[in-house]
Amino acid sequence: MSSESFNLIINKKISSFKKIIKVDSDKSISIRSFLIGAISQNISHVKNVLESEDVLSTIETLKKLNVKIKKKGPKNYKIFGKGLGSLYAKKNIKLDFGNSGTLARLIIGILSTTPNIDVRVGGDKSLNKRNMKKLIELMSEFGATFLPKNKFTFPLRIISSSMPIGINYKSDVSAQLKSAVIFAGLNSYGNTEIIEMERSRDHTENMLIKNKHSIKVIDNKYRLIEVFGKNYLNPIGLSVPGDPSSAAFFIALTLLNNNSYIKIRNVGVNSTRSGFYRLLKKHGAQIKFEKIKNKNSEPVGDIVARSCKLKPIKASKDYYVNSTDEYPILFVIAALTKGVSVFKGIKELANKESNRIKEMQNVIKQIGIKSVFSKNELKIFGKGIIDASNKRVIVRNLGDHRICMSSFVLAILTGAKTKIDNFETVNTSSPSFLKIMKSLGVKFEKKN
Repeated sequence: MSSESFNLIINKKISSFKKIIKVDSDKSISIRSFLIGAISQNISHVKNVLESEDVLSTIETLKKLNVKIKKKGPKNYKIFGKGLGSLYAKKNIKLDFGNSGTLARLIIGILSTTPNIDVRVGGDKSLNKRNMKKLIELMSEFGATFLPKNKFTFPLRIISSSMPIGINYKSDVSAQLKSAVIFAGLNSYGNTEIIEMERSRDHTENMLIKNKHSIKVIDNKYRLIEVFGKNYLNPIGLSVPGDPSSAAFFIALTLLNNNSYIKIRNVGVNSTRSGFYRLLKKHGAQIKFEKIKNKNSEPVGDIVARSCKLKPIKASKDYYVNSTDEYPILFVIAALTKGVSVFKGIKELANKESNRIKEMQNVIKQIGIKSVFSKNELKIFGKGIIDASNKRVIVRNLGDHRICMSSFVLAILTGAKTKIDNFETVNTSSPSFLKIMKSLGVKFEKKN
């Protein structure tokens, strides 16, 4: 599934730019659309799909589970749904999730309550290091078995529950765990009830919400999600909007670069994904959402940003859940904004594709930026936009697309002579990243 590996060399600062662009389609929605289409009745149609490695891993995994998926044109797919509980595979077959934690957690939710599943599951080196203890404990409540016992990293063997019963779950910041419980509950006997203590991204609920016989969402002080098991799902039809997490890198670049402007068209602006934008606006960023329309229960619009002076960032723990993926680029913004920025409640970043706190500290240290992490809080002592053309930055192979993209933005803003190993990992989420950067006038060199 992986593309040809290459390293990236960056030696030059970016010039000013004024551009209108589109970014890659939303990864979260693309992956969920295939999974939901596979367990729905009849044929689902999905357009403008992100054709990244994580999404291609999703398609290949579903094909191994005997789901027919047909490509109708560029980014345009038909999914021939098998219905709830109808996925199957030969015993002991291996499912490879590549680098995708989203795919891993969500499909394990589906498989845990699908009859007669006995498969081996795993991913690439990065995914196989990630702790799946919470997922395993939750799916065990539905009756699924994971072997070897007391092992919480891939590879693993999963045997589905022979009599899945709905559970009650108080969810935290993880939308993936919440979605895994929703998917497991759909094919369980009785009802599954989720009380959302902290509001996390809600694409799964939005895509399922028209199935009133299968799911109900009630918003009070806490969101209550009720899943009514053993019903059915209607097929879906949607066009995937642009990914706000992919857009964040270009917005950050524009804000920090001199005399620059960008408009990014047709981006998802769901409030559970917009923490990055709200946080920056609070600290002086010139960012606007325009032409917002509701499409398939998701708000979609254009994002406009201009160069401006930012204040040091003070991010309370409340921002974490709605801007999880954007923290590496937020750390770059903090490093290049004069003053002390503080990020609270971020310890879970240590269990992403890499330890994103430690690795970004290492990157910014190489251009002379001090940072301190203790007691679930990171302080970054920003220096403003600096000329780091006399510095050398090396980003080793971490298998983490967000670290690669954040380091790239840091390099072109400071002029630091930068080498980023295995940049192809960016293809897991944003295969157009370098093409778009090139259109903005960025110079870089690929080395195999």
